[in-house]
Amino acid sequence: MSTLSTHVLDTSTGEPAVGMRVHLSRADVSGWEPLAASETDDDGRAGGFGDLGEGTYRLGFETGQYGNDFYPFVHVVFAVEAARDHYHVPLLLSPYGFSTYRGS
Repeated sequence: MSTLSTHVLDTSTGEPAVGMRVHLSRADVSGWEPLAASETDDDGRAGGFGDLGEGTYRLGFETGQYGNDFYPFVHVVFAVEAARDHYHVPLLLSPYGFSTYRGS
């Protein structure tokens, strides 16, 4: 089993995105199964998503409630492999763009 964490940075201010809701879902034959939800802390970090088995997952960031009107919700889809212990999937956010990468 693997674990997951995320971090959201507002690149327009250089500050962490505090209090953003983040949802985790897993792909199944009928679509996306909701698994867990969290909220970014004072450092913009969120975890506590539980153990992840192999499969395809989606992090949903509620960026609109944070104040991003152009991108009100961001989905990041990624694949979990059995051989990796931990996944860190950060989101870099600005008013008119976003980026993500596989962190450590």
